[in-house]
Amino acid sequence: MKSISRRGFLKGLSGTALGLASVSAFGTQVPLLASKERTLSFYNLHTGESLDATYWADGHYIPEVLADVNHLLRDHRSDSSTAMDTRLFDMLHLLQQDLGVNKQFHVISGYRSPETNAKLRQQSKKVAKRSYHMLGKAIDIRLPGVPLKALGSQARALQVGGVGYYQRSNFIHVDVGPVRAWG
Repeated sequence: MKSISRRGFLKGLSGTALGLASVSAFGTQVPLLASKERTLSFYNLHTGESLDATYWADGHYIPEVLADVNHLLRDHRSDSSTAMDTRLFDMLHLLQQDLGVNKQFHVISGYRSPETNAKLRQQSKKVAKRSYHMLGKAIDIRLPGVPLKALGSQARALQVGGVGYYQRSNFIHVDVGPVRAWG
């Protein structure tokens, strides 16, 4: 079995279930993406929509399910969507495994159209001009029952992409861009 770093795995993800292991926040060993299926559950706070999605099974991403997830993560202001980066879903799956929880992610923001991003930038200096949200590579989330600080710490420990901690707004930002952290 080939041994690779978690970051390398996500960068070059080929859809193969690897039998890697990680230590969860509770000290137990958890196989990383070794299951035959990868499932995530989402609740969009702006639209009220929920989705339980097995987006990967038997070594392959499932296009119809990815289309449903992309729709749920759409820009609710413009009703536009994009193909979200599957590495983002794999990172969320790893995050849940490492935390030892299987709960519904509450979504604050997934995809953002360039127009929406520009409008939000006018309202807040915390919105990046070249936001990964516009590329389908970022999501703002919370996980009910998991303290925000623990969620942010575990996301940072993955060393997969960017992690922003927004305590006052009660969410974290995760993306599959360069490894960095703020907040």
